[in-house]
Amino acid sequence: MKNLYGLIGKNISYSFSRGYFTEKFKNLHLNGCAYVNFDLDGIEEFKSLVVPQMAEIRGMNVTIPYKQAIMAYLDEIDPEAERIGAVNTIKILDNGRLKGFNTDVYGFEASLRPMLTGEENAALILGTGGASKAVAYVLNKLGINYKFVSRNTGGTQLLSYSEIDEGIMNTHLIIINCTPLGTFPEIEEKPNLPYKFLTKKHLLFDLIYNPERTAFLSEGEKRGAKIVNGREMLEKQADRSWQIWNS
Repeated sequence: MKNLYGLIGKNISYSFSRGYFTEKFKNLHLNGCAYVNFDLDGIEEFKSLVVPQMAEIRGMNVTIPYKQAIMAYLDEIDPEAERIGAVNTIKILDNGRLKGFNTDVYGFEASLRPMLTGEENAALILGTGGASKAVAYVLNKLGINYKFVSRNTGGTQLLSYSEIDEGIMNTHLIIINCTPLGTFPEIEEKPNLPYKFLTKKHLLFDLIYNPERTAFLSEGEKRGAKIVNGREMLEKQADRSWQIWNS
């Protein structure tokens, strides 16, 4: 294999990336390229399962739950990814060193911007994992205040689901799901929110893309809210990864 690319994650047989890049290679007539899943039970397996194949690998993506943990295994980290605190793209440099980047920021911002009306000045970020850090970074950049929502409380920027009431829903018009709740096959699951307080002014963004309309998004749609799934974000961050690998 001359040019190998791959995805580092856990339980990633559903992978968007593998199908997307396989189709991309086909369309570009890159017969010498392949994209594979590195399904690791723990990030410590990176050294034993991925590093031995490094001579063939040209680039990697990183997904749940390793976007933060992978940083300890890299030789260099792009300054923006360092500030975010999460990496989802790895470039193998000419000297064999591994450099981490974050293209989730690019994908999320490109997908979110067209949906904003200017009325949205506060957001709820559901979840506190690696993807949520990229989301928070973009909201900061756009001047939108935010609070994280988690099952665990603590800190001025962190709410528990039980604390979210009508007042909070009315003042936070953007709600972004960064949790895996609702992902296929558990499509009936959704974050524990008081959905009855959603309005036409709300924007619900789900980083999940499978199913296309999650239970979370369906609750918003029923009440006239704007909804966006994670498909476009994933496509844009994947294309940005490809640019980084080939720059």
